[in-house]
Amino acid sequence: MTSPLRTVVWSTGGVGSIAIDAIRRRPDMVLVGVWVHSEEKVGKDAGELAGGDRLGIAATNDADALIALQPDCVVYAASGPERDAGAVPDYLRLLEAGINVVSTTSTSLVYPPAYYSPDWRDQMAQAAKSGDASFYASGIFPGFGSDQLALLLATQSKKIDCIKVTEVALNDHYPVADVMMNGMGFGHPLDFEPLLKTPGFIEMAWKAPIHLMAAGLGVEVSEVRGSLDRRLTDRDIEVAFGTIKAGTCGAVCTRAAGVVNGREAIVIEHIIRMARDVAPDWLASEFDATYRVDIEGDPDIHCAMNLGEAEGHGAGHAAMAATAMRVVNAIPYVVEAPAGLLSSLDMPNTLPRYAFD
Repeated sequence: MTSPLRTVVWSTGGVGSIAIDAIRRRPDMVLVGVWVHSEEKVGKDAGELAGGDRLGIAATNDADALIALQPDCVVYAASGPERDAGAVPDYLRLLEAGINVVSTTSTSLVYPPAYYSPDWRDQMAQAAKSGDASFYASGIFPGFGSDQLALLLATQSKKIDCIKVTEVALNDHYPVADVMMNGMGFGHPLDFEPLLKTPGFIEMAWKAPIHLMAAGLGVEVSEVRGSLDRRLTDRDIEVAFGTIKAGTCGAVCTRAAGVVNGREAIVIEHIIRMARDVAPDWLASEFDATYRVDIEGDPDIHCAMNLGEAEGHGAGHAAMAATAMRVVNAIPYVVEAPAGLLSSLDMPNTLPRYAFD
């Protein structure tokens, strides 16, 4: 076997912690560093921060020190309201230093040609070329549930009228109040205008996976249409970021539709609840999360992929694990890929290695 790939994990949140545990188990990778945001985590053992045994690696917030380690790849899993504004400068530094990056942070980069900031994209492409490194963003939704799963099922199609992908999730475990309340509108009355209601926001958020599916299917999207629907809860709901009061928003559905040949042909729906009994007329799931693909055409195709245990309340672990492993399993393939900004259309099936060990 060749030398293990030297890997750094950027953050120790839910996804980052799963990545740390996955990497330490693999003989083809070695964890050499971990970045943390908060000062109180600096100097603590990376394994313990990830909820496991000590690994003998002290977490740091010194990006230069991590770059000096010359890792083969960084798993970038930082989260928060800044998202790309905070991440892109890091991507540029890493790529210019010749370090490959796999990311779950910048979901709009799952298909770089459709990225909402052409300037940032071009800077990243130049940095990747300069450093002879590659960048790949994925996850579960956006990610596998809204690109490769749908395209794989479409290999059975003779004719497609509409392809629709849907996530149905219980997100009562998500602890970031700013994102859930101000960003999505949970816990507010319906006259509150969350970030999701900003004109063009939904279209921007889901543009990339829609265009990725279109490119995979060889069609052009003329426009993306977005809409938002919210439902009230009739009781108080205790969630990770506080209490959702009765009479406030307890479920959110975003819909983005790519128009092909004058009709809405590539559709993405994202249904999030704070409790399973809110919005009972919407598509429901008894699992951690369900990802549906429905293709109207010849033949009609309907497929549901369920993550987690039935009636489980696994604090979103199944979806976070799937998100983390989409990029961890991709590391060897990204390292081997030509330099540049990659999408799943550029990658082989990123099959897991050593998953049975």
